[in-house]
Amino acid sequence: MLNLPKMKVGIVAVSRDCFPESLSVNRRKALVAAYKAAYDAEDIYECPICIVESEIHMVQALEDIKAAGCNALCVYLGNFGPEIAETLLAKHFDGPKMFCAAAEENVGILSSDRGDAYCGILNASYNLKLRNVKAYIPENPVGTAEECAKLIHDFLPIARAIYGLNNLKIISFGPRPQNFLACNAPIKQLYNLGVEIEENSELDLYESFLKHENDPRIPDVVADMAAELGEGNQKPEILPRLAQYELTLLDWVEGHRGYRKYVALTGKCWPAFQTMFKCVPCYVNSRLTGRGIPVSCEVDIYGTLSEFIGTCVSEDMTTLLDINNTVPADLYKADIESKFNYKLNDTFMGFHCGNTCSKLLCKPTMKYQKIMARNLPIEVTQGTLEGDIKPGDITFFRLQSTADGHLYSYVADGEVLPVATHSFGSIGVFAIKEMGRFYRHVLVENGFPHHGAVAFGHHGKALFEVFKYLGAEKIGYNQPKCLPYPTENPFED
Repeated sequence: MLNLPKMKVGIVAVSRDCFPESLSVNRRKALVAAYKAAYDAEDIYECPICIVESEIHMVQALEDIKAAGCNALCVYLGNFGPEIAETLLAKHFDGPKMFCAAAEENVGILSSDRGDAYCGILNASYNLKLRNVKAYIPENPVGTAEECAKLIHDFLPIARAIYGLNNLKIISFGPRPQNFLACNAPIKQLYNLGVEIEENSELDLYESFLKHENDPRIPDVVADMAAELGEGNQKPEILPRLAQYELTLLDWVEGHRGYRKYVALTGKCWPAFQTMFKCVPCYVNSRLTGRGIPVSCEVDIYGTLSEFIGTCVSEDMTTLLDINNTVPADLYKADIESKFNYKLNDTFMGFHCGNTCSKLLCKPTMKYQKIMARNLPIEVTQGTLEGDIKPGDITFFRLQSTADGHLYSYVADGEVLPVATHSFGSIGVFAIKEMGRFYRHVLVENGFPHHGAVAFGHHGKALFEVFKYLGAEKIGYNQPKCLPYPTENPFED
């Protein structure tokens, strides 16, 4: 995937000076050996120059891991640890960081070589809060070498998302379409997250598009599109315009990324887009998103932000869908009720006009945009990609600034069912346990817009930790029936 961080975690062991330094040295060596035995050795760097016991050691370790190219940090408590030096290390490291600690190996060490890192994590967490330093502390932060190796590996997708956001620019074109204020939100929280935003006019984009007419690269892009679509290439006459638009966006990215390493896009895709560009952008959006450059519809800035987070976490393409329509009762009874363990209101259809990558669709086909064609000539609505979304595990999620500037989020693991939708667009039958209650008491109650980001696979655990790290005030999820929501009426009919 393009546009995606590659993480290298610097492992720095710490030691309180009244504990044997050898505890931290030997436990660090065991941790690194366990990681290399189970995972990719290129993910980590073992800081060898010192065990951090003091502020001077902290500076030495910081310089070493920076020189080694580390963009994430693991502070490893081999024993109780020096609460000041270890938290200063986290404070001055510019990147995502985590803390974990060593468990006692066996009964033989308890009389003389006990490490007490279980206690040390408490002091570390207290001092992190004193200094307002954000760090990831796992659910069970104290463990054996093998267990801590897994904790570091589990930290990688979280670190990718945090590092990615701190180096991201979102480029938008145009204001929100009329009657789609739900996708609008204050941009202040983007800056709080470390994200840059560049807002442009549709006229700027159109001018650049016109300058790409007869671009010599267009035939190669058309050929690539035709190869991707195969038998689904039912509108070959529109491919040159789509190729022209794709090159316009890619050149804009390179010309406007500035000092940022990663870019996401969002554009106003209707109603004037069709009449001016003489196509719809859906297929191009799907192609860029498939390469790791999310492009959201309807100038949904927090939608493309969410897609980028999902791409970082999953290391795979994402999509953005409307939480769109209910599953008809007859379809549920015929194809779901007796085959899957879901209630009718656990299911819904996720839909968008055609922005989902072809690799994620069953029999992807280039068509015209049916909804837009109700008000516009069909010939200017060509360029959407249709097909049922392939069945499999998914995670539905979103990070959103509220209208009054608060940061809310939600995340729910589920699946796309192997059930034909009998409908149009990029669409699938989704199932999430207790979706009906989640819809009412998380999505509706907290004012989330109709767009949700979709990652393919179950990534709820990592996304939940990302949202915690980012300081989301609320993280909604699909709570089981035995755990009522605060606004859920306890009185049944």
